[in-house]
Amino acid sequence: MLGLIGKKLGMTSIYNEDGKNIPCTILEAGPCYVTQVRDEKKDGYNAVQVGYEEKKEKHTSAGLAGHFKKAGVTPLKKLVEFRDYGNKVNSGDVLTVDVFSEGMFVDVIGTSKGKGFQGVVKRHNFRGVGGQTHGQHNRMRAPGSIGAASTPSRVFKGMRMAGQTGSARVKTQNLQVLKIIPEKNLIVVKGSVPGHRGAYVTIER
Repeated sequence: MLGLIGKKLGMTSIYNEDGKNIPCTILEAGPCYVTQVRDEKKDGYNAVQVGYEEKKEKHTSAGLAGHFKKAGVTPLKKLVEFRDYGNKVNSGDVLTVDVFSEGMFVDVIGTSKGKGFQGVVKRHNFRGVGGQTHGQHNRMRAPGSIGAASTPSRVFKGMRMAGQTGSARVKTQNLQVLKIIPEKNLIVVKGSVPGHRGAYVTIER
């Protein structure tokens, strides 16, 4: 599985060959550094650990500093493992946007925007309880009944209720790569990607 770590820079739109305006997201992908290669014999599975975005050594724990030193790379902020990595790579190798090509489809993983504690109308698209007539002055955004009486005498797990919304791991699949700008490590993908501007994302195919 090929993959890179990057950042979401923002959204724009481009015109295709037919003159149709296509909404797209610009991602900065890499350069990423291979920090560890895991094999089935030693670790029990095949994977490649990849790091992204350099940081100062004084902000790195002693254990991680030794880990990066062994790999021959500078301390990095973000580490991600890609299982069953197809290409043969070694510790210290640099991975760039060249691992992708225009026209291919990729999956992008990110953390969605956090919206805090929200009610059922915003969280689950409920419409509220009735109108404002018949004495209902404070029920417009209420969830309504959540359970039965003596049977089953409890609320079932998974009941859609108010709660923390967003700030969750989201995987958007099959986004087409519209354009690659290798000199700036940029990938333009069709559609939207989870997260705010500047958020870390993982791009894999």
